[in-house]
Amino acid sequence: MPHQDVPPHQRGFAKTMRKVMTQPEAKLWNALRAHRLMGLSFRRQMPVGQYIVDFACPLHHVIVELDGTQHADKHNMRRDSVRTDYLQSRGWIVLRFWNDDVVRDIEGVCQHIVRVALNGSERHES
Repeated sequence: MPHQDVPPHQRGFAKTMRKVMTQPEAKLWNALRAHRLMGLSFRRQMPVGQYIVDFACPLHHVIVELDGTQHADKHNMRRDSVRTDYLQSRGWIVLRFWNDDVVRDIEGVCQHIVRVALNGSERHES
């Protein structure tokens, strides 16, 4: 996948976000990085269009977003829905997990990511 032109302020923001990961993000990144998950290559805090996504597997067009409790309120759910629609319109599969899912069942989360990544024709939000 060719690199996109990313505005310098967005690139800087993504770089800053990589340095301040939450505990669930760090736990999932540990499972995803360095091709540890079935050889899949993931990037973290990757700019995609106007957004910076938590984790992305460019080869399989899979985005993994981790959501904390703040995403449960109506305003943020609507915003997340717009974000997901935008990313899907650009050909990405968007998977959303609660932070608690990662903390309590990292294995199940990883299995789901692999299933979706390796069955790329399946387009849905989790």
